Amino acid sequence: MKQTELQLPTQLSTHERNLIKKIVQTHPELTFRRGKRFAFRPPTTVIIGPFEPNYLLLFCHELGHALCMKHSFATDIERLKIERLAWEEAKKICIQYLIPYDEDFVEDQLDSYRDWLHAKSKCKKCGLTRYQTKNGQYHCPYCDLTA
Repeated sequence: MKQTELQLPTQLSTHERNLIKKIVQTHPELTFRRGKRFAFRPPTTVIIGPFEPNYLLLFCHELGHALCMKHSFATDIERLKIERLAWEEAKKICIQYLIPYDEDFVEDQLDSYRDWLHAKSKCKKCGLTRYQTKNGQYHCPYCDLTA
């Protein structure tokens, strides 16, 4: 996407805007577009969300998804691994472009996935933690044996 087509938030500094434009120009194989929230849409679309704290870091994270080439998962733990990979790729981008990398923010983001995974794996009948098989199905070690 041409840099003139990408409307960036006015709250960004000129330096931040130029940095994003430079990164976008470095990746002509990808499509960058604005959206309601930061996201990556495989295989090549990076959605840039509205202004918020850690804007550049979130941008790098979604770009990290595109660059790490791991887009599919069968289990929720694989999804968490993909998120970790995207953050590791984001760290490389941050180092390359001298963007501050906030480890605490990244861990908070990963914690939200961990919390989601924990809640999703909890059996609604008995409260035990279920396990997920390779086909993505959850099973309760107690309820499945007594059913």
